[in-house]
Amino acid sequence: MTRSPSLPGRAAAFLRRALARHVPSSADTPDSGMNPAAIPLAAAENLAARMPSLILSAQRIAATVAAGHHGRRQAGPGEDFWQFRPAQPGEPVTRIDWRQSARSSRAYVRETEAEAAQTVCLWCDPSASMRWRSTQALPLKSDCALLLTLALGALLLRQGERVRLLTPDEPVDIPPGGRAALDRLAVALMRSMAQDPEDTGLPHPQQVPRHARVVLIGDGLCGLPAMAALLRGLTARPAHAMLLLVNDPAEAELPYEGHVRFAGLEGEDPLTLSGVEQIRGAYRAAYAGHQADLADLCRANGHLLLRHATDQRPEEALLALHAALSGRGERP
Repeated sequence: MTRSPSLPGRAAAFLRRALARHVPSSADTPDSGMNPAAIPLAAAENLAARMPSLILSAQRIAATVAAGHHGRRQAGPGEDFWQFRPAQPGEPVTRIDWRQSARSSRAYVRETEAEAAQTVCLWCDPSASMRWRSTQALPLKSDCALLLTLALGALLLRQGERVRLLTPDEPVDIPPGGRAALDRLAVALMRSMAQDPEDTGLPHPQQVPRHARVVLIGDGLCGLPAMAALLRGLTARPAHAMLLLVNDPAEAELPYEGHVRFAGLEGEDPLTLSGVEQIRGAYRAAYAGHQADLADLCRANGHLLLRHATDQRPEEALLALHAALSGRGERP
C-alpha cells in the first residue's frame, strides 16, 4: 500500500542522506495536498482562529511557572519582599521594620529584591516545516512553539522585562503593560508566522541589542551553516542565546513501513521509497547526528541547547527556559 505523507520540510535531507526522513499521512496534516503558494494564507487564517485559545493557555502556563518564581535574589530597589536583616549601626530609623523587630530583641530592616529590566529577544520559527504533526493526537509543532513563545513572553512581561520579538522583517518591541502587552505580542507573532520567509527565516543578529538574552524556538531543521552563522553572530554582539528545539517524537524514529511516497511542505521534490523500515537505523543515525551537531554549535559559541517534544507538557520546557534565563539552569 502506498501512502503520501507530507514532509515536515528540510527533513528530506535526512531521507536522502540515509535515504531518510518521514511525516504524517495526508489525512493527518492540514496543509497536505495544498498548493504551496496557498499555504501562508491558509495558515494565517487558521492561526487567527486559534490565537485566543493559545493566549489563554499561555497565560495559564505562565501563571503556573510564576507561582514557583524566586526572582533574582539580590537586595535592591524593587517592590517584592526579599528578606529581613539585622539593622546596622547608623541605620536610618525609617528603614526599621518595627513589627518584625518587636518579635525579638534586635531591630530588623526589611529588604526588597532588586529589579533590573533586561531585554529578552524571542524568535518563533515561521517555516513551513513547523506546520506538521505525525498524528492528530499531537499538536502541530508550530502550535507548541507559539504557545511556549507566548507563555514565556507573558512570564517576562509580568516581571517587568523588556521583550523584543525577532521577525523576518523588523524586530517588534513589546513594552510591559498587562494583558494589552501580551495581546500585542500575540498580534506580532501572528503576523510573523503568516509570512512566507525566504531562505531559512532565521533572525539577523543585528536585530539583537548588545548583552541581550535571546530565546530561539524552532525545530532546528534548517541548514547547519545558517544556524552556525546566527550563533556566531550572536556571540559577537555579544548576546547569550538559548535554542529550544521543538520536535514531533516521530521525527527521531521514522515509524513508517512499506511503500511510502513522501511529499514536502517546503517545495521539496516528492520521494518514493519501498521498504522504509529497512533504512530506519540509518535515518535515526542521520537525525541524531544533526542534533549532536546543533549541540556542538551551541557549546562552541557559548549558548544553551534545550529540547522539547510535542508529546510533553509545555510547563516542563517553560520551566527550563525560565531557569536558564534566571541563571539557575544548565550552563553551556
